[in-house]
Amino acid sequence: MLLLHDRSSQVRVIRIDMFAYTCLHIKKIPIRMDAQRNALEIFVRAQFDYDPLEDELIPCAQAGIAFRTGDILQIISKDDHHWWQARKDNAAGSAGLIPSPELQEWRIACMSMEKNKQEQDAEGEGGCSSHTEGCDGSTVNCSIFGRKKKQYKDKYLAKHNAVFDQLDLVTYEEVVKLPYPAFQRRTLVLLGAHGVGRRHIKNTIISKHPDKYAYPIPHTTRPPRSDEENGRNYYFVSHDEMMADIAANEYLEYGTHEDAMYGTKLETIRKIHEEGRMAILDVEPQALKVLRTAEFAPYVVFIAAPAFANVTDKITSENYILNIFEFDGSLERLAKESDMLKQAYGHFFDLTIVNNDLDETIAQLEAAIERVHTTPQWVPVSWVY
Repeated sequence: MLLLHDRSSQVRVIRIDMFAYTCLHIKKIPIRMDAQRNALEIFVRAQFDYDPLEDELIPCAQAGIAFRTGDILQIISKDDHHWWQARKDNAAGSAGLIPSPELQEWRIACMSMEKNKQEQDAEGEGGCSSHTEGCDGSTVNCSIFGRKKKQYKDKYLAKHNAVFDQLDLVTYEEVVKLPYPAFQRRTLVLLGAHGVGRRHIKNTIISKHPDKYAYPIPHTTRPPRSDEENGRNYYFVSHDEMMADIAANEYLEYGTHEDAMYGTKLETIRKIHEEGRMAILDVEPQALKVLRTAEFAPYVVFIAAPAFANVTDKITSENYILNIFEFDGSLERLAKESDMLKQAYGHFFDLTIVNNDLDETIAQLEAAIERVHTTPQWVPVSWVY
C-alpha cells in the first residue's frame, strides 16, 4: 500500500509501512496541564535543528513541530517507531511529530554516504550508488534522499554499515530539571576558535572575582625559573611522573611545547571545587568527553567569532583587530574555524556569545553565570541516575 504525498507540485511516493501517519489520520495526544502531571514524563534536549516543512520524509509537514539545537522537548508518545510525538517545554497546545532517533540516525548515515559518493565520483573512483554495499556485504538504499525517490530499503541494514561506526550520531539527550539551590554548576568551560579571546575573558573574570572563580594551575616537566615557586604558576614534576599520571588518566589535557610537557590535572580542578569556587577552563572541545559528568557539572559557553564581513567593516579604528582578538592568523580563518566548531560540537553548548566586543562579551557571560547560579537547570539524566 502506498501513500501519495504532494510537496511543491511534485508527487512523492513513500511506502506506507515506513510512515504510520497521514495528515487525515494523525492521532494527537492532548496535553494535561493540571498539577497531577505524569511522574514518568520524559524530556530531551534536541541536538540538531529540524524544520518539518523541509523534511521530505515526514508524512504530514503540518503535523510536525520545528525546533533548534538546545530546545527542550517533552516526549508525549514513542508508540511509532519512526515518528515520536512531542511538544516544546512550556509551550501550550497539542503535540506534534518529530523524527525518532533511529530515523534521524539513518538519515544522517545515508546523507553521509551520498556525500562520500559524490566526492569519490568527482575523483573518478566510484562510490555509493543508489544501493551501496556495506563493509559486511549489506545493502543500504540512499536514494530516498535523492531527487528520484525509490522504494525504501530496510533501514536496519544500514546499522551494519561502517558509516554508523565512523559518524558521531547525535539526536536527542534525555534531561531532567534540577531545582536551585539543590544543584549548582561547578565548572565554566569556554570553547572557541584559537585567537577569539577566551584567555582574555577568562583572566578578566578571575581578576574581577577571585573569590568565586579560579583557573587550575597546570603541571609541567620543564625546570622552574629562578623566580618561580612550585604550585603558584605551575606544578613542576618529572617527565616519568607526568607520563605515569597520563597513563593513569589523571590529566584532562596535555601537550608538548619546546621539549617540555604541559597539562591540566583533574585533581587541580577538584581542588578548586573543594574551595567553593567555580573552575574556569579554556580547553579543546574533546575535553568535554571527560568533563560532561555530574562531578564537574560544566556550563559550556561557546565564544563565537563575529562574521568575517562584520569584522572587516569595523576595521576603521586603530588597532581594532589587536584589541578584539588574540590575533594569530587571518580573520577569515578565525571565522571558518568558529563555524566548524559550532557544526561539530554545537549540541554541547549551553550558551553562545558572539564576541563582537570584549567588554560586552564579558558582561553577557557574567549575567549568564548569575542566572545559572540562581535558576533551575536542565542537565543530562546521567548526571542524576
